[in-house]
Order: sequence, then structure tokens, then C-alpha cells
Amino acid sequence: MNNDEFYIKRCIELAQKALGNTYPNPLVGSVIVHNGEIIGEGYHHKAGEHHAEINAINSVKNKDLIPESTIYVSLEPCAHYGKTPPCALKIKELGFKKVVIGAMDSHDKVNGKGKKIIQDAGIEAVSGILEKECIELNKRFFTYHEKKRPYIILKWAESGDGFLDQDFKPTAVSNTLVNQFVHQLRADEHAILVGTQTALNDNPSLTVRNAEGVNPVRILIDFDLKVPASFNIYNNEARTLILNSVKEGTEGHIHFIKINKDNFLSELMEALYKEQIQSVIIEGGRFTLQEFINASLWDEAIVIKNENLILENGTKAPEFGQIPATIENFRDNTVSFFKAK
Repeated sequence: MNNDEFYIKRCIELAQKALGNTYPNPLVGSVIVHNGEIIGEGYHHKAGEHHAEINAINSVKNKDLIPESTIYVSLEPCAHYGKTPPCALKIKELGFKKVVIGAMDSHDKVNGKGKKIIQDAGIEAVSGILEKECIELNKRFFTYHEKKRPYIILKWAESGDGFLDQDFKPTAVSNTLVNQFVHQLRADEHAILVGTQTALNDNPSLTVRNAEGVNPVRILIDFDLKVPASFNIYNNEARTLILNSVKEGTEGHIHFIKINKDNFLSELMEALYKEQIQSVIIEGGRFTLQEFINASLWDEAIVIKNENLILENGTKAPEFGQIPATIENFRDNTVSFFKAK
């Protein structure tokens, strides 16, 4: 690993500290290096606050060293005026010696403009350092802007004999260790989605109880509004989108969005894109999961299996037939991780 890679790796580590908190902005880390020594570090904490580069610049004790320093940033510095002025202009104004960029920003507002501002100012700029890792860091952001849909993670827990529940009643399938992992997963992602049947059967809250983090946006697909407003998904713990074919409008933190049953996946993707949802965990039930699987509309899947649990009868787990990229053991449960090709 060369020096540039070493410092970009540090940018990625810093950026990851804000996972789940920066939507709709990307995760970005930045490091400032003078004569082989880190003199400043920063990352983007949340939308509307300073970007990573500014936090890194502000952390430098002796600002006189900046013109002889290199600034490393995991994502191309922004070139547009949003809630904050463009970072590329700040880098130009302070006159850094060199800028090293992990991944370029495919977002139409930036897309090479940041790097160009820097180069036009006569500052050396290098990009594509640990690019794969920097893109992976912002897989949600990139998928959202390039595919005009959220990054989709399918998730379910099944018994050793392939059932989601016993006799169609809510059944605890995974152990406490896995449950903690699931709550962390929810805290890291932007939104979480269930269908009518799951909401009616399990009455879930879909909040983050056993982990640190922000509650994800809850999404319920309930075409005929069968789920009673007294159910947990309607409580005021999180912003909630109800996709249905009956009504539209906002009532407090509940937002009703009308979509058609016939073509619901593409209308759902359009609605979530409009709502700026960058990532979503599809938590069930079987029918909803199978629709996504059949349409090959997913980026990752997480399948929890309790090998020792035999349920014999109930809701069958989705038919998936993919080969996991990795498998982890959580005591007596296995968690298989899949990546779409």
C-alpha cells in the first residue's frame, strides 16, 4: 500500500463513523498531510453541517502549513452551492499543494467539476485512489443517483426446514445476537419496508431498539389500507410512508403515497426516489420479498438461518437459489450475505 492509499484508507475509516446519519448526502472523510504527518482530519457528520474537507481544514492548528500540504478526500470535493459553499473553491482559496481524491462523484451537480476547479487553479489533483473501496463506501449514494432508485437489501430469517414462521403465527426464529446485528443494520440504512401481511401478523415497530442510531424511515405497502392506525407502524417514532391505492397526503409524520397494484415495483421505486430514500431493507413478508427476487431488483441479501429450529408448517421462506458471498456464524444461527451480480 503506497502513501496515497494509506491516507485514503484513513479517509474511509473517518467517513464510516457517520454511517446512517448523512442522508441524503454521501459519507466522506478527509485528511490533511504535511511532510508525511497528518495535521488535520475530518468527516461529514450530517446533512446541512460542514463537509469533510472543511472539518479537516478547521482541525489544522497551524494554518500556515496548508499551502505546503496535501488534502486527501474519499469523494470528489463538491462544486455547487447547497446548504454550504463548494469545498472545491475553499481548497482553491487556501492553495493546497496537492489534492488526492478516492472516487469521482457521479452526481450530476459535481461529476468532475470539483476536480476541474482545483486543476484550473493550478493545483495538482489525482483521483481514483482505492476507487473500488470508496465506491463501496457510498454504494447507497451511487446507486440512488445512477439507477434512480434506493440501494436494496433483502432480509429474512428462516428455520432449518425453510419456514418464516410456525403455523402462520409470529415466531422467533433468530437468536438475541442476530437480533442485535439486525438492529444495527436498521440504524445503518435509510429505510425499512414491509408488506401488509407482515404488519398485520407481527405488528412491528421497525425501530432501532438494540443498537445506537437513528430510526430508519418506515415504509408500508398496504394497497387497501388494511393495517389499523392503532398499530405500531403508525406510532410517532419515525417518519412513515404508506404506499396504497386509496389516498394521498400527509398527516403528521405519516405520508400516504398512491401507487397502482399492477405495476407496483416500478411505481414504488419512482416514489422512493422522489422521497430521496437512498437505501431500503426489505424485511418481508414472503410475498413482498419474492416480488423483488423475481424481478431481480436487489443489491444485497441477508438470510438468517436457524439450522436447529424445525417448524414443519407455516409461511415458506422465499425461493432464492443464489450462492452466498460470505457466511458468518452468530452462535447457533448462520447469516449468509449475498451480492447481486
